[in-house]
Amino acid sequence: MRAIVLGLCTAMVLLVRVADAQMPLPAAKPPDGATLFKQQCAVCHTLNLSEPIRQGPPLVKVVGRPAGKAEGFKYSEALSKADFAWDEARLDAWLTNPQALIPGVTMLYRQAKPETRAAIIAYLKEQN
Repeated sequence: MRAIVLGLCTAMVLLVRVADAQMPLPAAKPPDGATLFKQQCAVCHTLNLSEPIRQGPPLVKVVGRPAGKAEGFKYSEALSKADFAWDEARLDAWLTNPQALIPGVTMLYRQAKPETRAAIIAYLKEQN
């Protein structure tokens, strides 16, 4: 009798495990742009012109701003010679690989995930 009960219990546990394996887990909501900015960008950049300048320039109103031209920040020679304004495509290329966009820049951060770059860029656009 005990063997039958143990067998039934084992069968029920296996059935539950199979059912769990077949049920998709709810997708985790990815972090929003504000959270990603705080986690990945805010160490070096501010969004407030009244805060002290950090290692990188303030990024408030960066979309549409000429590259290498934020007042009060000393840019690398390579970036100070850039001849374009920041738009979504250039920000995406920059976050993917800054040195590929402008050889000789000092920013080391790279973001391989397109969805993360898109969320950060969308958040920066909101700061204009």
